[in-house]
Amino acid sequence: MPSPRPLMSAGLRPVDSGTGNVETRQNGSDAPAPSAPIAFGPQNKADVGRFDPLASAGPLLTATSEGMDRTLHFLQSRVTFGISPTAVFLAYLDWLLHLSEAPGKRTQLAEEMIRRTALLMHQCLACTTANSDAEPCVRPAANDRRFADPEWQRWPFNLIYQTFLLQEQWWNSATTGVRGVTSEHERVVSFAARQLLDMMSPSNFVATNPVVLARTFEAGGMNLVTGWANLIDDVQRKIAGLPPAGVERYRVGQNVATTPGRVVFRNELMELIQYEPTTREVRPEPVLIVPAWIMKYYILDLSQENSLVRYLVDQGYTVFVISWRNPGPEQRHLGLEDYISLGVTDALANVQRIVPSVPVHAVGYCLGGTLLSIAAAALARGDGARGRQLKTLTLLAAQVDFKEAGELMLFIDPGQLAFLDDVMHEQGYLDSEQMAGAFQMLRSGDLVWSRAVRHYLMGERDTINDLMAWNADATRMPARMHAQYLRSLFLDNDLAEGRYRVDDKPVALTDIRAPIFAVGTETDHVSPWRSVYKIRLLTDSDVTFLLTSGGHNAGIVSPPGHPRRHYRIATSKADETYVDPQTWMASTPERKGSWWPEWLAWLNARSGAPVAPPRMGTLDGGVTAAAPGTYVFER
Repeated sequence: MPSPRPLMSAGLRPVDSGTGNVETRQNGSDAPAPSAPIAFGPQNKADVGRFDPLASAGPLLTATSEGMDRTLHFLQSRVTFGISPTAVFLAYLDWLLHLSEAPGKRTQLAEEMIRRTALLMHQCLACTTANSDAEPCVRPAANDRRFADPEWQRWPFNLIYQTFLLQEQWWNSATTGVRGVTSEHERVVSFAARQLLDMMSPSNFVATNPVVLARTFEAGGMNLVTGWANLIDDVQRKIAGLPPAGVERYRVGQNVATTPGRVVFRNELMELIQYEPTTREVRPEPVLIVPAWIMKYYILDLSQENSLVRYLVDQGYTVFVISWRNPGPEQRHLGLEDYISLGVTDALANVQRIVPSVPVHAVGYCLGGTLLSIAAAALARGDGARGRQLKTLTLLAAQVDFKEAGELMLFIDPGQLAFLDDVMHEQGYLDSEQMAGAFQMLRSGDLVWSRAVRHYLMGERDTINDLMAWNADATRMPARMHAQYLRSLFLDNDLAEGRYRVDDKPVALTDIRAPIFAVGTETDHVSPWRSVYKIRLLTDSDVTFLLTSGGHNAGIVSPPGHPRRHYRIATSKADETYVDPQTWMASTPERKGSWWPEWLAWLNARSGAPVAPPRMGTLDGGVTAAAPGTYVFER
């Protein structure tokens, strides 16, 4: 029997007529509405063929079915780090079917297998003769440190690791260059093969790792006992939701994020921090830093010697930083437009409330740089003062074109995004553990297996530094915003192709006229430097591009005095001929040291003469809160 609930939602109340039939009163009237018998099934013969007994239950069944699907995908994500198993299987099937239809490719692979086996046999013969110092038949890649120890050059371990490396090479040939396989599926299959090979590396096992064996003999096996204790401790911490061992030595507001300042504005999404001056005079133009919303802001305000914020303040700049909220299920509704309006726009308005009548040096890091680029393009559409709010634009490891966004694109396709939509629908956000798992898989050799060898086989613990402690301070992303970001920016590349809209109008990066300082890092697996370099193609501004050593985080946190740092820098005028990244790198000389002083000189050249520091702002109502604020402590 149909429920009376829909009647109530339409302003009708069920009443008992005393006869067992249901009558209704409309609009709260006491007069009974005309009663009618409740009919089941078709009402006339013409409707007999069209009668659907489940029609009234359709929406309920649809919701229930979708709920089952979402729940299944959510449970799957707990063990797959948010990666869709269906998307991986489709990629594997694409590769396998095309390989089965490619006898020439299979013949080539067979020939390679025979050739590599012959090389290995020759090496084996050389190692069993007096020529024990024979050159290896294969060498690890320059960034592969698994077999760097001299112990690996002794028999039989030299044969073990060379056998493994030859297998790696063969599987790389097998998973690439198969005609007909889409480039996306080829990358997924090759990546999956690397993950399996990394897991089976001889460096991961006691019996085949000479360094671990030597330590075991020296320590009488106590390294394995200590390693077992480390494993138990890590598992317990994981279950309890505690950070890795050693992180507790770094406390926000005590020995990291300690630059003195105040929270001068707060809304539901962010806190704006203004830092106290340390010089008698400051440059008139303030600096506003927009960090990525997937990270705690204090990566730019670590310990005193590693703080970019403190460096800028000490060099005579008034610095503001956005501290994003760590969203939970109640913020699931927040979208990219909220991060622009409640984030960048509100922050910029409050900076200019405190430091009026001067443009701002705007800085964006990672996704914060992408967000800042969108806001800058939207501001550039404005007339008068609105279009001149930004003095310069600095983008740190930030992309605006996502066609070549590196191995992160492995996790971005329609099937994967549908899977993630279901995961985030269940919990309201993308969990930090899922993000961390995906990033670790990109560099599993360094971030997973080599760490496991040190911790559990060698019985050692990494010395935690401030950057590692920050990395363990995880954040989340609202469901709606993350879905929009992945689809609009990563999958559809709307920003670079002129389709992204702000205030229902498309924004174009070519509208930006402020000079740009863009920083890429050589070994960045999140924002590959060649992708960051594309800012030169997409804007009509003067662009100073700097390429520094290091990765996505360590390359940016590179204070003066940091050992073994180098960089390259060159400025391109808006009307100059485009130079591709390979040519740019070959023609730009390398310089030693940190890139921070180079950026400071660039800012100084585009800033006014020093003036007295501006007042410290306050929250609405005159209430102040000390830096680092409250949002940074949210878990």
